[in-house]
Amino acid sequence: QVTLVENGGGLVQAGGSLRLTCTASKETFSMAWFRQSPGNVREFIAAINGRGGSFYHDPMKDRFTISRDNGQRFVYLQMNSLEPEDTATYYCAADRYYIGRDSNLYEYWGPGTHVTVSS
Repeated sequence: QVTLVENGGGLVQAGGSLRLTCTASKETFSMAWFRQSPGNVREFIAAINGRGGSFYHDPMKDRFTISRDNGQRFVYLQMNSLEPEDTATYYCAADRYYIGRDSNLYEYWGPGTHVTVSS
């Protein structure tokens, strides 16, 4: 069993930046970030494997950066030039085998951290 905890969310003005952190209780093959706003499906942002290989949902890759520490238990999401449309709950996910865009295939999830971007 792997426990994930996100932090770093909060209120920020449009154009600002936030850095989210996810802490895992154990190393996993992959870690990823998703987000969900009310009435919408959970949306893939980015994923990273244990060797630092990463990929993104294309519309976000210019403003969001995923990274992972050498110890493999922390993953970060640097978010720049935030827009009101980025307001959502941001979730960290991890899996022992899978890396990809499908939220249904990640085994472990954090409770989420909320980000509000004011205009």
